[in-house]
Amino acid sequence: MSDLPRKAVTRTAKLAALPLGFAGRATWGLGKRIGGKSAELVAREVQQRTADQLFKTLGELKGGAMKLGQALSVFESALPEEIAGPYRAALTKLQEAAPPLPARTVHGVLAERIGEDWREYFLEFEDTPAAAASIGQVHRAVWHDGREVAVKVQYPGAGEALLSDLAQLSRFARLLGPLVPGMDIKPLIKELRDRVSEELDYELEAQAQREHAAEFADDPDVVIPQVVHQADQVLVTEWIDGIPLSEVIVEGTAEQRDRAGQLLARFLFSGPARTGLLHADPHPGNFRLLPPAQDAEHPEEEGGPAGPWRLGVLDFGTVDRLPGGLPQTIGDSLRMALEGDAAGVYGLLREENFVKESIDLDPDEVLDYLLPIIEPTQVEEFTFTRGWIRDQAARIADPRSPAHQLGRQLNLPPAYVLIHRVTLSTIGVLCQLGATVRMRDELDTWLPGFLAETADAAEVVDAAEVVDAAEAAEVAEAPEEADEPEGETVQA
Repeated sequence: MSDLPRKAVTRTAKLAALPLGFAGRATWGLGKRIGGKSAELVAREVQQRTADQLFKTLGELKGGAMKLGQALSVFESALPEEIAGPYRAALTKLQEAAPPLPARTVHGVLAERIGEDWREYFLEFEDTPAAAASIGQVHRAVWHDGREVAVKVQYPGAGEALLSDLAQLSRFARLLGPLVPGMDIKPLIKELRDRVSEELDYELEAQAQREHAAEFADDPDVVIPQVVHQADQVLVTEWIDGIPLSEVIVEGTAEQRDRAGQLLARFLFSGPARTGLLHADPHPGNFRLLPPAQDAEHPEEEGGPAGPWRLGVLDFGTVDRLPGGLPQTIGDSLRMALEGDAAGVYGLLREENFVKESIDLDPDEVLDYLLPIIEPTQVEEFTFTRGWIRDQAARIADPRSPAHQLGRQLNLPPAYVLIHRVTLSTIGVLCQLGATVRMRDELDTWLPGFLAETADAAEVVDAAEVVDAAEAAEVAEAPEEADEPEGETVQA
């Protein structure tokens, strides 16, 4: 391909062909069955052809189409194995690569955004991209001071293409429903559209990455590359090597899988507490498993690494701003659910509008709905598996299931939409890894309200604030001193 397809009519035609292809394959499959092939064999062939067309199209178009593909990819583990198998290879390819822009286009963007003398900033610059994503591609280079860097270049016309794709995809979102049982694709597409302007703004991305890099600078477990240079549509950051999480999913050792899973959970819960920001794009392409840091005073001895693997985190284009960290309601409701306090959980859900005023539910039934989902928090360590998440998806997706009926009556408040998606996506990746994770360790440390003592402490703080407010009011209402100039207000 010579450039990112930008003409709306071209992109619309490619996307519109997807539902027609789905229908055509269904007809083809029916013909095969009439011809004597077994239903199971035909289903596999249809799924393989569907995967080939769907992710080839999404990858070629980049933009919103590829963005949706990446968002869906983390839920692959929720599919039944006979359906998920054909998708897995295509999804992995989508996470790490897409047809690249030609070098001349990349050079043009760099000349326009950095300057005609852009090559003077680099000692080396590789024209072949190291990775391609939904709105930009990354080139490996050497900065003028000798540092290895990643140069992220935004596709020309990416914003227009992103909005056009997502609008078109939302029109046939129902046809994509079978990709993720129990999940409504349309709200996901809407949420992606709402984030377009932020993801296109590399200045915002650089700011979020700088804040994370500063906070995690000395962290022994999590590595955030420093921002080196930022311009409109160009972002230069330090390069980090490592094993892409998509490769760990396919061929990682048990040690690597467990370590990656533990650190992924730790980053999910510690990030908001430490930075006030939630990394909101947790697909495997944005993470690397890094070997232990070298200790200059105690270099590695032969026979193995000196310490544990670390997690490298990339791409801060989509973040949720949570100045107080994750909402305490999440920790409080989790704690109450584990204590069996159905009435307490139900009360919190009503307060936060997860249950609307017009809806009346049985608190015990709500607790029964939640307990299987929060199973990983009930034990010291939990092994996330594809089978477990499939069971959860099947329970919620089956129209005959009480869980399905109850779930349809619950509401997701806007403030929790991104938190919900990130949490589900992270769980999807943990199940792809098959990781054994000590989830309670992370919740105890980072989630406000999860431990009873932290919840009590928060109540003490709230009470102190009430007392302070009352004292301030008394001061404000106190009589003025005799020497106070008449007509001036006493400031409390």
